[in-house]
Amino acid sequence: MNASTHALVGCDFSSSPSKRKPIVVAHGELARGRVVLQRLERFTTLEAWGAWLAQPGPWTGGFDFPFGLPRELVTQLGWPIDWLACMRHYAGLPRAEIRDTFAAFCDARAVGGKFAHRATDAFAGSSPSMKWVNPPVAYMLHAGVPWLLQAGVHLPGLHVGDTQRVALEAYPGLLARQVLDGWRPPVAGVPGVARRSYKSDDVARQTPDRLIARKDLVNALETGQGPHGPLRGTLRLKATHAQRDALIADASGDLLDAVLCLMQAGEAETKHRGGQPAYGLPADLDPLEGWIVGAEPF
Repeated sequence: MNASTHALVGCDFSSSPSKRKPIVVAHGELARGRVVLQRLERFTTLEAWGAWLAQPGPWTGGFDFPFGLPRELVTQLGWPIDWLACMRHYAGLPRAEIRDTFAAFCDARAVGGKFAHRATDAFAGSSPSMKWVNPPVAYMLHAGVPWLLQAGVHLPGLHVGDTQRVALEAYPGLLARQVLDGWRPPVAGVPGVARRSYKSDDVARQTPDRLIARKDLVNALETGQGPHGPLRGTLRLKATHAQRDALIADASGDLLDAVLCLMQAGEAETKHRGGQPAYGLPADLDPLEGWIVGAEPF
């Protein structure tokens, strides 16, 4: 690899991967201001994915699962407030205990504020990382972070590891909504924007409108021009015709989500090359909660 290229990965994660719903990793490189999509790889077990993680780098990757829990939740439960100790404690809990503990936490709180949130949620529009259903991101954290630790990768702002393999928390929904809806973080007194969906695992909901939305997403990533104007990022996607067709045809959105994470990793690597510390993550990042790459004030 020459100095003008840099390996990137984007990961659409599943806490219970299978042949029907695999973990999808998009491989690419940063070259001359573009993210070049090279291939899409599928993993049907966590063990196979973990073996890939442990291979030598270098790469910078965006991973679609939470890297931390809300400080408010951790503090109230009396769990360790050091990130590594907290993650080790959390990884040792069975899912049933996680569900019951989080449900009891929510039941004791007022309507409208059942879940605790991380600071990044307000800027990313993301689900709270303690949510165990629709989507079960609490289980994704429980399944994913231990493999990152076992592989020894570097998690900026959270855990020092092999800096040749840099893992960042990504959220494809953030980039997708910026493109499709012209979304911005909520501001008091300003109504929200209705979400335009581009995917569904339910065959009955895999509609022509969602197909059109995927076409618009891919076109915007390639051209830098979305339905609501120019994209914020500086990078553009370069894909072959066959790759483009595959991204659009996948009604589940798994392939496209992996590529969206790939693009977020590329933007973070660009910031790193430009001299921004911690790949552009906030200087005041909470070292217990973590942060979603690209989630920032507009």
